[in-house]
Amino acid sequence: MSLTVPTDLLEKAQQGPVSDDDFIACIRDSLPYAWSVVTDVAERLSTTGGPFADNQTEPPDETARGQLLRLVGSDAMRAAVERHFNVRLAFQNCHRLALFDPAAHSAHAEFTSPRAQLLNQSPELVNC
Repeated sequence: MSLTVPTDLLEKAQQGPVSDDDFIACIRDSLPYAWSVVTDVAERLSTTGGPFADNQTEPPDETARGQLLRLVGSDAMRAAVERHFNVRLAFQNCHRLALFDPAAHSAHAEFTSPRAQLLNQSPELVNC
């Protein structure tokens, strides 16, 4: 299961669309490790003002890794995070999450290129 959905939010969803704020709160509460990584990277991007900021710290355990993978594996969650922080999200291996300024097209293209993916590999990450 990707998210723990409160009963009231499930009832809202059964009736029609839900707000991004409600969905973001569900993500934040259900995936606290993943949310902490995203917010940390978003804060660093905002502070540095560069084209992107990323996380290169491996998750502390498999539960945390699973949270991060569930967040980036869901189109709906990725899109909500992008709207919430006004960024583009990209992901490599089992923990390298990056947030890009929406105008940073070339930096995003380089990060998501096959070359960058290949260069980011290491034997330790084969089974992550």
